[in-house]
Amino acid sequence: MSVLLSPKPVILTGDRPTGNLHIGHYAGSLKNRVALQHSHEQFILLADLQAFTDNADNPEKVRRNVLEVALDYLAAGIDPEVTTICVQSALPALAELTFLYMNFVTVSRLERNPTIKSEIQMRGFERDVPAGFLCYPVSQAADITAFKATLVPVGEDQAPLIEQTNEIIRRINRQTKCGLLPEAQALIPETGRLPGLDGKAKMSKSLGNALPLAATSEQIRDAVRRMYTDPDHLRACDPGKVEGNVVFTYLDAFCEDRALVDDLKTRYRRGGLGDKAVKKQLEDVLDALIRPMRERRARYAAEPAYVLDMLKHGTNKARERTQATLDEIRAALGLFAF
Repeated sequence: MSVLLSPKPVILTGDRPTGNLHIGHYAGSLKNRVALQHSHEQFILLADLQAFTDNADNPEKVRRNVLEVALDYLAAGIDPEVTTICVQSALPALAELTFLYMNFVTVSRLERNPTIKSEIQMRGFERDVPAGFLCYPVSQAADITAFKATLVPVGEDQAPLIEQTNEIIRRINRQTKCGLLPEAQALIPETGRLPGLDGKAKMSKSLGNALPLAATSEQIRDAVRRMYTDPDHLRACDPGKVEGNVVFTYLDAFCEDRALVDDLKTRYRRGGLGDKAVKKQLEDVLDALIRPMRERRARYAAEPAYVLDMLKHGTNKARERTQATLDEIRAALGLFAF
């Protein structure tokens, strides 16, 4: 039975539910998801199985954060009436596709994936890397192809995963001698990966340098006051550096008044503009961005039954979609169907 393709381009995106989302996620992906959800058929996957690849000793953390991240989606403006939000572990077709695809990729190719190499190094796995973590690109390929997605919003550092997905797609298409699976394109945001508040590492809740989407006005104010600027800009009258200055990086990412940002940069470089004044501008920008998300999140959090029903409905819809693709691939590979 052939899978009917959507008349709209299909997007698949998602997150590993290991903690609440922050403004780095918003700049890197959530903003695009909200903007594209009405012009595309969009599926968002809560990738709890992939979260288990390095959290198998703490399943409650993953389970708890499925609901937390779902709330963050709703807070950011994802509309469940037009975007399908689903839970990975409740889609058995994804696990079977992952197993099938493992036969079309080598261990050495997985180890050469720049994203995986970087993550292994960051976590200090060395040769003790869990097999599930090493096979993360295969799992992602299964996710993308199960929905026949052609567009995948990711950060630039995730682009090698999409490249590897397309390698697997081409292997499957050659093996089955038909264009069964469409290749996927990475949608990389204009705003690059945001640095943490300290300017020393990527934004991460575990590193304590992230600003959550549900931050209060007080938390925003405290975070901005702690932000790294130009260490040589000791007085307002001193010329300051904009490059590498986290406050200006965030203004570039979140302030829609480009003329204002350009003016602040000119005055800061020239001298005569203090860090306190620039930080106040950023504080106002972030508060205006986060306040409506914080309020929406609180409303949805007060209705947990609605959130669970939304996840159940979305997962049921996704189960039909992914099972149909699996059936098609099994038939094309000549596997028995009883």
